Amino acid sequence: MILITGGAGFIGSNFVLDWLANPAAEGIINLDKLTYAGNLANLESVKDDPRHVFIHGDIGDKELVGKLLKQYQPRAIINFAAESHVDRSIHGPAEFIDTNVLGTFNLLECAREYWGALAEAEKESFRFHHVSTDEVYGSLSATDPAFTESNPYEPNSPYSASKAASDHLVRAWFHTYHFPVVTTNCSNNYGPYHFPEKLIPLVILNALNSKPLPIYGDGQQIRDWLYVGDHCSAIREVLAKGKLGETYNIGGWNEKANIEVVKTICSILDELQPRSDGKSYAEQITFVKDRPGHDRRYAIDASKVERELGWRPAQTFETGIRKTVQWYLDNPDWIKGVVSGSYRDWLHKQYN
Repeated sequence: MILITGGAGFIGSNFVLDWLANPAAEGIINLDKLTYAGNLANLESVKDDPRHVFIHGDIGDKELVGKLLKQYQPRAIINFAAESHVDRSIHGPAEFIDTNVLGTFNLLECAREYWGALAEAEKESFRFHHVSTDEVYGSLSATDPAFTESNPYEPNSPYSASKAASDHLVRAWFHTYHFPVVTTNCSNNYGPYHFPEKLIPLVILNALNSKPLPIYGDGQQIRDWLYVGDHCSAIREVLAKGKLGETYNIGGWNEKANIEVVKTICSILDELQPRSDGKSYAEQITFVKDRPGHDRRYAIDASKVERELGWRPAQTFETGIRKTVQWYLDNPDWIKGVVSGSYRDWLHKQYN
């Protein structure tokens, strides 16, 4: 089996579903704390699959993690568990330190103890895959080359600082203890089951509910967009073939300004579910005050993972965003289940 942490969140749950779609795939132990963005409804289709064992718990719980490793004897760990929303990290950074730094430390220590007791053959094949973000590299100007794995770390938010710290811990455990790790730093993911605090699902839901589409500042912040299904396939490749101790940047080769992303979504919705008044959803765009320390541009150079492992994204932004919009249109019950009172309170606090 393999152990997945954070497997009820956006990327983690997509990975679980993608992994188990293969009838021959190994089983998954799925450990998730089920904070606001963790959602068991994401995993509804595999709730009766005997290969999927869900455990409600925290990666910071040493006793629980140690018990799971001893009981299930996984041959790999993939660490998706993280607090990941920049805006929330600005309002409350403590949770990000607890999960992203202290939680990763605990997971590494439990895994190192487990790995150290394995027989030599199992020790040789064991992997700890740490999933991180491009935000650890800081911000780029419009003319800077894209981030490579050799870029220095320059995090600018409590979220990215906490992820940078976790990356450093993973690196140190490899160099100090020879613990078998690989790290991936991905660009902005989008796709099904994305909690609607992030830009793309927020815009889709607000558009459909005749609400303003909030755009920070001038909307010219540039991000590289990666369809979540492509990210899942990249993780499989790195887990299977990645070189120990190495970092691989995972990107979509799709740099887009935020305003362009929003206008694209509006155009697709105009086509698939037109407004009753015949006007474009783009009329709902509203510019709001920029957030503190907002990075201007992220861009991933994913040449290394293509050159060494043969991975390249299958989706363009145009194909991936259409799939994403259609998924939200087709899944109103899932949306209803996640848009709770606490979520509405958060939107009011953040964008009022």
